[in-house]
Amino acid sequence: MTHPSRTGGQILVDALHIHGVDTAFGVPGESYLDVLDALHDSSIRFVINRQEGGAAFMAEAYGKLTGKPGICFVTRGPGATNASIGVHTAYQDSTPMILFIGQVGSDFIDREAFQEIDYRRMFGEMAKWVTQIDRADRIPEYIARAFQVATSGRPGPVVLALPEDMLIDTAAVADTRRHAPVQAAPSAAQIDTLRTMLAESQRPLVLLGGGTWNAQACADLQAFAEANALPVACTFRFQDLLDNAHPNYIGDVGIGINPKLAARVKNADLIIAIGPRLGEMTTGGYTLLASPVPSQRLVHVHADPEELGSVYQADLMIASGAPQVASMLAAMEPVDASAWRDTVLEAKAELAAYQEQPPIFRDADPSIAPLDLWQVVQDLMAALPRDTIITNGAGNYASWAHRFWRYGGMRTQLAPTNGAMGYAVPAGVAAKIIDPSRTVVTFAGDGEFMMTGQELATAVQYGAGVIIIVFNNSMFGTIRMHQEKTYPGRVSGTGLHNPDFAALARAYGAHGEIVEKTADFAPALERAVLHANGRKLPALIELRYDGNLITPNATLDMMRAQAEAAKAG
Repeated sequence: MTHPSRTGGQILVDALHIHGVDTAFGVPGESYLDVLDALHDSSIRFVINRQEGGAAFMAEAYGKLTGKPGICFVTRGPGATNASIGVHTAYQDSTPMILFIGQVGSDFIDREAFQEIDYRRMFGEMAKWVTQIDRADRIPEYIARAFQVATSGRPGPVVLALPEDMLIDTAAVADTRRHAPVQAAPSAAQIDTLRTMLAESQRPLVLLGGGTWNAQACADLQAFAEANALPVACTFRFQDLLDNAHPNYIGDVGIGINPKLAARVKNADLIIAIGPRLGEMTTGGYTLLASPVPSQRLVHVHADPEELGSVYQADLMIASGAPQVASMLAAMEPVDASAWRDTVLEAKAELAAYQEQPPIFRDADPSIAPLDLWQVVQDLMAALPRDTIITNGAGNYASWAHRFWRYGGMRTQLAPTNGAMGYAVPAGVAAKIIDPSRTVVTFAGDGEFMMTGQELATAVQYGAGVIIIVFNNSMFGTIRMHQEKTYPGRVSGTGLHNPDFAALARAYGAHGEIVEKTADFAPALERAVLHANGRKLPALIELRYDGNLITPNATLDMMRAQAEAAKAG
């Protein structure tokens, strides 16, 4: 049966309802006014952002947090280019997302009209599917396919362009059914082969990462690891797939990896990689596992068959979603784990030692390092619930969250594997809007914050009590670090003149204060929590510290001296 005649905008919003959309993020534009009008009478919450990059990051964070496609609406041209960073993030992070872009009317197409872009060409390399809906009566078909593509196999972003005249056209067209994501599953023979390989090994290690995970899949994987006494590491920015307090969790394999864990990866005789692409960050630039044929026996499980064998020729390649393989592994008859059982305790002890207070703070004169960033993380963990969501973007400041925070399990980490700066604040605001009952803490560098910090206005508008920790060292720290390693003493393009972040937060209507000494952080955090929980408004704590303290392992002075010595030698 067909539906009574509706505008294209109304047909689209009705389709979003059918596919379970409850929230959309965006910046309004005249190119999709009919959609905005249809949203007026809809139960879908439209979160108004201050910049399209922030909107796309929020939609991506929604996809990560819920497993459902994050929905984003932006206008044509500049709006689309601003939003592209979120699409790239969703693609590399395997996050389901649908970006709707207003487009010029069909009578203006191919004339380089005002703000016209060919989105198939623009987004072709960073989305699973890019197309344009030219007829209102085909909107239900296109929307159903968009949801299907975004959620099936390896999840990812879909981009749909909406010509302005198409949205105001009317059509009498039937709605579709709700989409049903499709994932491959292992065969019984593949699970038997995996079991045989595990039984034959002496030093196995499990690596977790990638998309498609849900709470049940994480629980099933935990049961598999427990039954077989397996050490489990999580790949870059997927540290929340196993509770970090669990006895079998031995650390994260990514930037700043524990050297002893790196040695365990290299010395393993069997790696069971479930979900990750095994990209550059997880493999230490393709060195922990040699490419294309690793020295370790490798079982690679991934949702996309085209990913399998594309970089690494694994001994066993299984096309499967995480829930499908995890349930079969949980049901698998355990093997004799006596050969490696004790190594789990050893690896766990190595992780605990790696998370102890770094010497640059432990041995430092308090007058030189008055603010101990390690203690800041300890204070946060002591004060906040285990299910606190931590968000961060890109920068050396993120190492304090990666190395020292103990993630409580899925879904407590929101961070971009593509290293996108500007992700932290929008992701934190989105997380608090999506799940207001949970505590959300954003780690943001000073450079990171200034890219999308205007989304504090969104947080205030929607009563999102996110707690933002700004690490202010007055520089683009990661680039400065690389400068000192490669061009010691030749600082160029990395110094920053920053605002008073606490005062800026107060100007937005948030709580803001500055901390420069270790002893002052815990009381400031207590006030921030009270403000965020009590007033339902964001709170910002600006940490001012010496930029020389660039990483937990080394100072800029140390790096410069080493580089100069190497050049002199």
